[in-house]
Amino acid sequence: MAALSGVRWLTRALVAAPKPGAWRGLCTSAVAHSVSRNQAEDMRVEGAFPVTMVPGDGVGPELMHAVKEVFKAGCVPVEFQEHYLSEVQNMASEEKLDQVLSSMKENKVALIGKIHTPMEYKGELASYDMRLRRKLDLFANVVHVKSLPGYKTRHNNLDLVIIREQTEGEYSSLEHESARGVIECLKIVTRTKSQRIAKFAFDYATKKGRDKVTAVHKANIMKLGDGLFLQCCEEVAELYPKIKFETMIIDNCCMQLVQNPYQFDVLVMPNLYGNIIDNLAAGLVGGAGVVPGESYSAEYAVFEMGARHPFAQAVGRNIANPTAMLLSASNMLRHLNLEYHSNMIADAVKKVIKVGKFPCAIPSFLLHWLFYGASLIF
Repeated sequence: MAALSGVRWLTRALVAAPKPGAWRGLCTSAVAHSVSRNQAEDMRVEGAFPVTMVPGDGVGPELMHAVKEVFKAGCVPVEFQEHYLSEVQNMASEEKLDQVLSSMKENKVALIGKIHTPMEYKGELASYDMRLRRKLDLFANVVHVKSLPGYKTRHNNLDLVIIREQTEGEYSSLEHESARGVIECLKIVTRTKSQRIAKFAFDYATKKGRDKVTAVHKANIMKLGDGLFLQCCEEVAELYPKIKFETMIIDNCCMQLVQNPYQFDVLVMPNLYGNIIDNLAAGLVGGAGVVPGESYSAEYAVFEMGARHPFAQAVGRNIANPTAMLLSASNMLRHLNLEYHSNMIADAVKKVIKVGKFPCAIPSFLLHWLFYGASLIF
């Protein structure tokens, strides 16, 4: 029934679509609007913003296909430079990694899928995904967890932000066997990076008009490591007297998120905790397929799914939900000052979901048309 319903709505979208001339008019006006910005014009190459695209593993290529179809339909002035990097599909090498890094450094903006990390140890502890983030110094991962009307979940009207330091902590790739059967895994916490992520969180709260920052930690057990992180957050908080500040132990935070997530606004935390909380919070609003994410350094911005999951079992079945990737792409356009196109895509996505005609599992080949068609129907 869902597929048949989707076909009917797809037909309505196609019937409602404007004539080819109208499409050209839309493209012309949108491009003219963005070209008027001097900063944007300097970044343009042949009338389009160059953006690095890394489809990744699992359903990543299918989700990226949906993004490209939507961008094409909306005449979005972006030129994707695609690079394939995978540790599980024999598409990984130092040369490929360097090519991706060079593209990202040149374009300064990227849209990426999940680069799956195999569990098997093959002589290298740091995954390609981790190495990319470190080499670009993508220290701040931001996941905006917001309810989407149309998805039936236990909690409604949620709106919270998770900020994660992702260049150190437990994911420092420092492990060794100190004695037979004894593995030491080192957690690295530095004052410099703890202060930097704390300041990022408070600056984000200030810029976005948010009221409270919660520092999540386990300083009661890891007194030196998490103790330093907590101390840095407390010191930075004193510089922002208008922003409320609280601390919470990670295990209690997990329980509170499930019981009463409305108490949270902006949460800042070390690497591993952020990885776990990102996924937990995504489950509160519909799952990994609906939450967008982004990572920042001082120079670069990378847009991705908030809960990173390759969803390999869905490959080729047309059941992957492209919502998160489309919303991430919309956020990327906003970062590029393409407000018109960003709003067009985000609004269309939200309108289709709000109608409630389509479950998460609707075939993505219909979704990428329906999302765009929604802006014409409603």
